[in-house]
Amino acid sequence: MDRLTPEQRHKNMSHIKNKDSKIECRLRKALWNKGYRYRKNDKTLPGKPDIVLSKYRIVIFCDSEFFHGKDFDKLKAQLQKSNNRDFWIDKIQKNIARDEEVNKTLRAMGWEVLRFWGKEITKNLDGCVQAVEEAILEQKIQDTCEWEDN
Repeated sequence: MDRLTPEQRHKNMSHIKNKDSKIECRLRKALWNKGYRYRKNDKTLPGKPDIVLSKYRIVIFCDSEFFHGKDFDKLKAQLQKSNNRDFWIDKIQKNIARDEEVNKTLRAMGWEVLRFWGKEITKNLDGCVQAVEEAILEQKIQDTCEWEDN
């Protein structure tokens, strides 16, 4: 059974955005302040990554826990009690499968894929930025090694 009234649920769902979410904006602002320049929601790449660091071939996705199925076994148990359980379970399972396929495709194209959960960005923004900087450093090292080999 849904804990919210239909009006409350409608209001909540109508405020969910697919780009420029609070978590995306926080991470982008932190990266910008560190001097990193990026593209937003690049439609030319599979999955339309939230942040694209073209210079380093790194894409970043900022995923919400619910829609992308964090701890899906626990979430699935909660959804079993909801009115629209079949719809949500199917939708979230498809989202998880799509995320995996997008990751695989982007990696095959030579991109480094980073995914952060919303709460991870909210609670540990510095750790997320550090993970991005480590990926950038690895990319620089890899580029240097390739350049020296030629």
